[in-house]
Amino acid sequence: MAKTQTTFFCKNCGASSAKWVGKCPGCGEWNTFVEEVIVKDKPDFKNTWKKESGARTAKPVLLEDVEKGNEQRIPVQDQELARVLGGGLVPGSVVLIGGEPGIGKSTLLLQVALQFSNKRVLYISGEESETQIKMRADRIPFTNNSCYLFTETSTQKIGKAFNDLDPDIVIVDSIQTLQSDHIDSTAGSISQIKETAGDMIKFAKETGTPVFLIGHITKDGTLAGPKLLEHMVDTVLQFEGDRHHVYRILRSTKNRFGSTNEIGIYEMQPGGLREVSNPSEILISQRDQALSGVAISATLEGMRPLLIETQALVSAAVYGTPQRNSNGYDAKRLNMLLAILEKKCGLRMGMHDVFVNIAGGLRVEDPGIDLSIVAAIVSSYENVPIDNKICFVGEVGLSGEIRAVSRIEQRISEAGKLGFKTVYLSKFNKLPENKSGLTIVEVSKLDELLSFLFG
Repeated sequence: MAKTQTTFFCKNCGASSAKWVGKCPGCGEWNTFVEEVIVKDKPDFKNTWKKESGARTAKPVLLEDVEKGNEQRIPVQDQELARVLGGGLVPGSVVLIGGEPGIGKSTLLLQVALQFSNKRVLYISGEESETQIKMRADRIPFTNNSCYLFTETSTQKIGKAFNDLDPDIVIVDSIQTLQSDHIDSTAGSISQIKETAGDMIKFAKETGTPVFLIGHITKDGTLAGPKLLEHMVDTVLQFEGDRHHVYRILRSTKNRFGSTNEIGIYEMQPGGLREVSNPSEILISQRDQALSGVAISATLEGMRPLLIETQALVSAAVYGTPQRNSNGYDAKRLNMLLAILEKKCGLRMGMHDVFVNIAGGLRVEDPGIDLSIVAAIVSSYENVPIDNKICFVGEVGLSGEIRAVSRIEQRISEAGKLGFKTVYLSKFNKLPENKSGLTIVEVSKLDELLSFLFG
């Protein structure tokens, strides 16, 4: 019998050490090492896989001898998920989906499983019973006669189910509940997550079977377990949103087979998650009168142009020190824009509280919405509403100049589709012939923009 080993793991990054250390040499955090017992003499996860079509023989080859070809992808009926994945599921890929409790991760993947009408799907749940999953499936308007449920946490038993069922797609809910007999520690520990994730990845790569893994997140919003878990998988998706709102955003933070800039938007309904094909309509509030402090901007998320509503509230600072609060927008960039307004436009922003919000719960990092943020702030400061048929596109520089942004044609086209009449943008953008019918107003500095809007 092999000797039992004791190893220390970092809870933050997964680094291992033979003895306890105060400061992790990998991530630099203090007091993150925990002791776990590892047992090496347990049976293997895999004996033989029935399906070997995805197996590859490893041998060195010249780069120039590798044949080029399109990656064969498995079609996904969920168009939002397909867009985020890069066009569909790649055989043998491992996709990790993280999100807050109750955000809809299990509902999303159960819905995806029921949409595969011609694939044998194995849904492994370590958190819910078969009856609970069936109750949720009854609310989803999709049916799949080849969707199998397996409520188990032991990877050895799961490996036997793989051999018996020979699935085409595997969904694991969640990776923190799985437990391997190789490791003598509780489920969800760092060593267990590393071992069970390695077993799932081994199965996916050797058989060419796509595997979805659901992962829990910590209180600071990162995926629970060692950072190594994100390096092991092929794709990492974040399912974001507020449980008090109906809209959810699926965002890619790592993708070996596609772009990491794409997002998918869903609406939570009693019958499951509905794909939102035109997110600009939900991100712009419907109002029956013009209000101050509101401006519309055209931004980009990956290849998708979006029109979003930026809201600002400027009020006199009561307690001496003005407040700066932003929701969905970088707070440091907001402070920069306020400093530019005070320095270049003469507005006394240092005497006012400023609150900025991106409507719809979206978080935007595109600097192309700077112009809209500035317009909303000045509109609230002057208490003068902006026409709701005006759209703003532009980046603001430190000297108050309006800088050009990328893919301006797509932004203008999206504004035209939604009925906007005027677009304010940088005069340094090279525009082709205007075929959208919109009025294009070119500005080079902030004071020009403010004179156009507020006189």
